[in-house]
Amino acid sequence: MDAADEVSRETGLASESGAVKIQERLQKRHQTRIEDAERRKEAKESQSVAEEKGEYFSSTFNTERASIEELLSSCSGADRAVVTQRLEEATAKTLQLQKFLNDSMMFLKQYDLRQAQAALQKLQTSITETREEAMPKKKFAFRSRTKAADKVSTPDTPSPDAESGVTTVDGAAASEQTCFSNMENDRLTKTAEEIQKRDVLLTHLTNCKVRLFGSPSTLHLKHIDSCEILSGPVSSSVFIDQCKNSTLAFPCQQLRTHNTTDTQVYLHVTSRAIIEDCRGVSVAPFTWSYPTLEEDFKVSGLDQDRNNWSQVDDFNWLAAGTPSPNWTVIPEEDRKTSWDP
Repeated sequence: MDAADEVSRETGLASESGAVKIQERLQKRHQTRIEDAERRKEAKESQSVAEEKGEYFSSTFNTERASIEELLSSCSGADRAVVTQRLEEATAKTLQLQKFLNDSMMFLKQYDLRQAQAALQKLQTSITETREEAMPKKKFAFRSRTKAADKVSTPDTPSPDAESGVTTVDGAAASEQTCFSNMENDRLTKTAEEIQKRDVLLTHLTNCKVRLFGSPSTLHLKHIDSCEILSGPVSSSVFIDQCKNSTLAFPCQQLRTHNTTDTQVYLHVTSRAIIEDCRGVSVAPFTWSYPTLEEDFKVSGLDQDRNNWSQVDDFNWLAAGTPSPNWTVIPEEDRKTSWDP
């Protein structure tokens, strides 16, 4: 009888243990299902949010683009003062639209991103064409500084651009431009009085040191080789093309860099920096200083507390989550903090 009771007791315990294990498995399976359902719900909500953001971007972008196109269309037949005002407004709106695109890149699909970039490029081209059509100007030339620089050429025998070193800044009046062009092994300086609120063009410079004090409107760098170029705050954009083996430093609202190799950029940018067809570009925070820098920042309208120097968009590298091999951050120990006058 005792043996039978013992067997019965053990059988009961085994059955109870088995029931507990079954219950635990059922609870675990139920919990897993709940967690899976939550993950699916979160993924769906996240996708919904992304779609809503994409729809908001498309709606806002298209509305602003249409507004800019309407401004440009209204320039036809208008007097010069009105055209100037509308072109300034269209340019400002385009810059704002570029900033809106830069801030939205994180959630945009690649197709939508490329479409928006193409639309912005078309707007910029339209602004230039409208300016040239509505306000035609005589070609203004900047010539290289040579021993014969003081000689005045006769107006009826102009030499070809390629031979004379003529360079222009697109769409800007002569009084709004300043330039250094076709120089080698030189130290070049512009004062605030010379560049304030003007378009500045530096082109075909080799082994030069350039200092731009003040706040230019835009800065164009083309065909730069082995140069050190430092500029005060640029109120709108810096455009770089065909630059190599150089060191650059400037604050700006927007940076567009093309066809540039092995170049360091010490940058303060309030929107985002964009590179295309570049390699060996390295970036660090802007470190150049001079006595009137604070005043020039105020003139430029740039926000000194907002610097997106390390947020670089590479239009040739759109793989999400993988860093572009075409640009890097300069290590702190290798950054330049003092500059020659």
